[in-house]
Amino acid sequence: MMNVSSVNTGAARPLTAVEEVKEKPKVQDPEEKEKERLPKPIKDQYVPEEKKEPIGRYWMEEDEDGKPKIHFDDPDQDREAKGPDQKEPDKKTEKCVGNTDKVDREIEKLKRKQKELKQQINSETDEAKIKELEGKLAQVERELRQKDNDGYRRSHTVFS
Repeated sequence: MMNVSSVNTGAARPLTAVEEVKEKPKVQDPEEKEKERLPKPIKDQYVPEEKKEPIGRYWMEEDEDGKPKIHFDDPDQDREAKGPDQKEPDKKTEKCVGNTDKVDREIEKLKRKQKELKQQINSETDEAKIKELEGKLAQVERELRQKDNDGYRRSHTVFS
């Protein structure tokens, strides 16, 4: 067995080292450390809002008795409350009228041309001339199929 007093752990400072320290080390309280670490508290500031224009929404609140009550933000009611001097200017409604006259004239012209070509084919005796007229008739019929439908009319409608 060994004496405890003879064991050198190195943890204890020799007496001469303690004498060399001239100032006492500063000891801080735990409360001071805590105050230094925490930032200053941030405080809220009240900023008043401007009154918003009513948009027609519903919301629930409690009345004086604590019962739920539904509120409605009526935009029309607010306009009436402003009075006649402060009313918004009347908004004029705009009407659009669709016009398909140009397309209808174009289709009528093609139908007349088709009718004329059929009459010319019936009255013609020359085979070469008949084939030429039949080619023109086929082209007019293709154009009529393309233009004589609702889709073409809708896409070429003029609005005013």
